[in-house]
Amino acid sequence: MTTAFCLALAVSTTATASASAADLFNSAQGRFAAGDTRGALADIGGAVAGEPGDTNALALQAIYADAAGDLITREAALARLGAADGGMRAGVDGMLNAIRIASFTPPNPLPAIQGPSTAIIVLGFGLLPDGTMRPELVNRLQAAMVQSWVSPMSPIIVTGGNPQNGITEAAAMQGWLQAHGVPAQRIHPEHRAGSTVGNALNSVPLARSLGAGGAIIVTSANHIRRATVDFNVAGLPVVGAMSAVTSAGQLIAEFMPLTKDQQLGMYRDAIRVFGIPAGY
Repeated sequence: MTTAFCLALAVSTTATASASAADLFNSAQGRFAAGDTRGALADIGGAVAGEPGDTNALALQAIYADAAGDLITREAALARLGAADGGMRAGVDGMLNAIRIASFTPPNPLPAIQGPSTAIIVLGFGLLPDGTMRPELVNRLQAAMVQSWVSPMSPIIVTGGNPQNGITEAAAMQGWLQAHGVPAQRIHPEHRAGSTVGNALNSVPLARSLGAGGAIIVTSANHIRRATVDFNVAGLPVVGAMSAVTSAGQLIAEFMPLTKDQQLGMYRDAIRVFGIPAGY
């Protein structure tokens, strides 16, 4: 066997292994998005076996194992990730801790007293086709207005794009708050976000530009846990979270800790906010 042939064979074998690892990485992401946690964990394990130094795959292995309740695999993946990239390991640790805390923290309908270094961030909700607000969004704004009274020095960020009839969610929220007596100079619109992930990624730099080092998140009771995780993972500590609650029944329904299946939306969002690619 010639040296040239051996080299060509080695290159071919490496390329095949890399392609296989990439395919498994992509398959794992698809399975996890579909709710197949165990299948995702099996595929990402294969990807790690094919590319042991891939820190994105190691991070996903730790995250999927946490979601599946496989603590042995999680700790092994975290140890290998820490050896390869300590900063990324710290980020994944923070993500998993944020999910854990949010899962056991019930919605809170009460405002928090904060100062100018904490931003009040109100998350949008889909507008009607004519650009007017749905009752769900009005409920959020009513809660935000109460929060603004309790923390009169805090800047207010309204975040949401998804324009209808030329009006973004942020513009509609800004107009409502001003019409209800909130000074215009306190309100800072973020017009681009199309999802909770976008709310976090776009609002965090805006909050920092306003001098805020923390946030109070205002959204619906069934949305507050996922939103809190997204903002924490995006790097802005959530020091308060106020839920728009319209009835005692709604609050009771959201009071219990979330099961692992109910937490999957938080894991999926957190992975996107963290910046792990959706595929190779």
